[in-house]
Amino acid sequence: MNRVGAAKIALERAIEINDHVALVSDGFFPMGDTVELAAQHGIKAIIQPGGSIKDQDSIDMANKHGIAMVVTGTRHF
Repeated sequence: MNRVGAAKIALERAIEINDHVALVSDGFFPMGDTVELAAQHGIKAIIQPGGSIKDQDSIDMANKHGIAMVVTGTRHF
Protein backbone atom coordinates (compact mmCIF):
# COMPACT_ATOMS: atom_id res chain seq x y z
CA MET A 1 0.00 0.00 0.00
CA ASN A 2 1.35 3.42 -0.88
CA ARG A 3 0.42 6.79 0.63
CA VAL A 4 -2.08 7.64 -2.14
CA GLY A 5 -3.80 4.25 -1.80
CA ALA A 6 -3.97 4.68 1.97
CA ALA A 7 -5.43 8.17 1.58
CA LYS A 8 -8.02 6.89 -0.89
CA ILE A 9 -9.23 4.24 1.56
CA ALA A 10 -9.37 6.77 4.41
CA LEU A 11 -11.24 9.34 2.31
CA GLU A 12 -13.79 6.83 1.05
CA ARG A 13 -14.51 5.60 4.57
CA ALA A 14 -14.72 9.11 6.00
CA ILE A 15 -17.24 10.37 3.45
CA GLU A 16 -19.41 7.29 4.03
CA ILE A 17 -19.88 8.56 7.58
CA ASN A 18 -20.09 12.30 6.95
CA ASP A 19 -19.70 14.39 3.83
CA HIS A 20 -18.25 17.36 5.77
CA VAL A 21 -14.73 16.17 6.52
CA ALA A 22 -11.27 17.70 6.67
CA LEU A 23 -8.06 15.86 5.88
CA VAL A 24 -5.54 15.91 8.72
CA SER A 25 -2.13 14.24 8.60
CA ASP A 26 0.78 13.92 11.03
CA GLY A 27 3.11 13.66 8.02
CA PHE A 28 3.66 16.05 5.15
CA PHE A 29 2.32 15.64 1.62
CA PRO A 30 5.42 15.23 -0.56
CA MET A 31 3.53 15.80 -3.81
CA GLY A 32 0.22 17.23 -4.97
CA ASP A 33 -1.32 13.86 -5.84
CA THR A 34 -2.87 13.23 -2.43
CA VAL A 35 -4.25 16.77 -2.37
CA GLU A 36 -5.79 16.20 -5.79
CA LEU A 37 -7.36 12.97 -4.52
CA ALA A 38 -8.74 14.90 -1.55
CA ALA A 39 -10.31 17.42 -3.94
CA GLN A 40 -11.97 14.58 -5.85
CA HIS A 41 -13.58 13.49 -2.57
CA GLY A 42 -14.88 16.97 -1.73
CA ILE A 43 -12.34 17.89 0.94
CA LYS A 44 -12.31 21.65 1.60
CA ALA A 45 -9.61 21.83 4.30
CA ILE A 46 -6.28 20.11 4.94
CA ILE A 47 -4.10 20.35 8.04
CA GLN A 48 -0.57 19.00 7.78
CA PRO A 49 2.87 19.69 9.26
CA GLY A 50 4.63 20.61 6.02
CA GLY A 51 8.36 20.15 5.78
CA SER A 52 8.68 18.50 2.37
CA ILE A 53 11.06 20.02 -0.14
CA LYS A 54 8.05 19.87 -2.48
CA ASP A 55 5.56 21.59 -0.15
CA GLN A 56 4.81 24.13 -2.86
CA ASP A 57 3.43 21.37 -5.13
CA SER A 58 0.84 20.49 -2.48
CA ILE A 59 0.06 24.14 -1.78
CA ASP A 60 -0.39 24.84 -5.49
CA MET A 61 -2.73 21.87 -5.88
CA ALA A 62 -4.76 22.99 -2.86
CA ASN A 63 -5.04 26.49 -4.32
CA LYS A 64 -6.05 25.08 -7.70
CA HIS A 65 -8.96 23.24 -6.08
CA GLY A 66 -9.96 25.92 -3.55
CA ILE A 67 -8.85 23.84 -0.57
CA ALA A 68 -7.75 25.68 2.57
CA MET A 69 -4.42 24.28 3.77
CA VAL A 70 -2.96 24.86 7.22
CA VAL A 71 0.71 24.00 7.69
CA THR A 72 1.49 23.56 11.40
CA GLY A 73 5.26 23.20 11.20
CA THR A 74 5.11 20.38 13.78
CA ARG A 75 5.34 16.66 13.09
CA HIS A 76 3.79 14.22 15.58
CA PHE A 77 5.62 10.96 15.01
